[in-house]
Amino acid sequence: MAEQRRKGHQVHDHLTQGEQPPVTGAFRAGDLFQLLRDGRAWTRSQLAMITGLARSTVAGKVDPLLRSGLVVPVGDARSSGGRPATRFAFDPQARTVLAVDIGASHVRVALTDLNGKVLAEERADMPVAAGPDALLGYVVDSGKRLLAESRRPDHLAGVGIGLPGPVQHTTGRPVKPPIMPGWDGFDVVGFVRRSLPSPVLVDNDVNIMALGERAGFWPDVDNLLFVKVATGIGSGVISSGQLQRGCDGTAGDLGHVRAARGEDTVCRCGNTGCLEAIASGAAVARSLAAEGLDAASGADVVALAENGNVTAIQALRQAGRDIGEVLATCVNLLNPSMIVIGGSMAAAGEHLMAGVREVVYHRSPPLATTHLRIVLSRAGDQAATMGASHLVCQHVLSPDGIEAELASAADAG
Repeated sequence: MAEQRRKGHQVHDHLTQGEQPPVTGAFRAGDLFQLLRDGRAWTRSQLAMITGLARSTVAGKVDPLLRSGLVVPVGDARSSGGRPATRFAFDPQARTVLAVDIGASHVRVALTDLNGKVLAEERADMPVAAGPDALLGYVVDSGKRLLAESRRPDHLAGVGIGLPGPVQHTTGRPVKPPIMPGWDGFDVVGFVRRSLPSPVLVDNDVNIMALGERAGFWPDVDNLLFVKVATGIGSGVISSGQLQRGCDGTAGDLGHVRAARGEDTVCRCGNTGCLEAIASGAAVARSLAAEGLDAASGADVVALAENGNVTAIQALRQAGRDIGEVLATCVNLLNPSMIVIGGSMAAAGEHLMAGVREVVYHRSPPLATTHLRIVLSRAGDQAATMGASHLVCQHVLSPDGIEAELASAADAG
């Protein structure tokens, strides 16, 4: 991933400058592997130099990585005499990942490599209200097809899944999701693992999108707020480089923050005045339909605006202002350096963004907005699958993940 390549380049710079940071405590093969994730070719001597370990110790840690296939030889280094040193590097195609995006009305399953590169994907229009058995059944069947077509069904590293509702991250179980009847407390991990035995990680879709957007396009931005505006409204909060889920996994639930213009508008959560009830794609469509326009969904609103309908453009600008009102408070509390607007309504582009920027820059203090950028998502509808892949890769390629992989291989051998 881009973030790992950046860190790897920093390590490489230390090496070329002759620095030899001392190794403290137990230094495992999984720890050594983190140096290799930058994608560059290394020799055992270079790794010994950067870690301060003996060359024989480095060899003892590199060899199991080579046997696992996660690290492969890539040719010989230049030699000033004698036998040239073998170079090796991380092979992102050694394993595959199933990245799953379950939305309010769609399911997307992508097969990626360990750098998040999409190798193949399938998509279906299915309402999440159809229930977990139907949707996860499709996920499993689609995943098996993609793995079979890749001719590497036994190389699955893990499955990452984004769901359009609150998720208890430690268990992967949805928690009272408002638009997901039949999903509350469902064992998503257990269901998928019965057919695809591998690590299964589940999170809220907006958290997943925040991870994907940052990993793919903004790896140097450590304080980022990703806002999804679609059927609902939510956000993923990245602070000091870490995704913030909160105590129960509900951090970033902007859609149910009270907005001034909401007054007595009833939200599907049962409260009144929620931002989602007045500024989501569905809410804007309802307001336009009440004025006699043909708008049944957020996509209809975007289409009307693209065709120059002034009423739709004004409604989108107002929705942006409403969202900006809540985001101004977030800016004061979190001080992000970037706000990324994504989701299906982001297709409205500057019509929505103009309203957001207008209020955020007006309502937030100058110091909080000095370095603030408000931009449209670059990942677009791929943000969730990118993030789901990233979630799995960060887990299985972590020092502990690599150690578990090597231990399992040793037991099997």
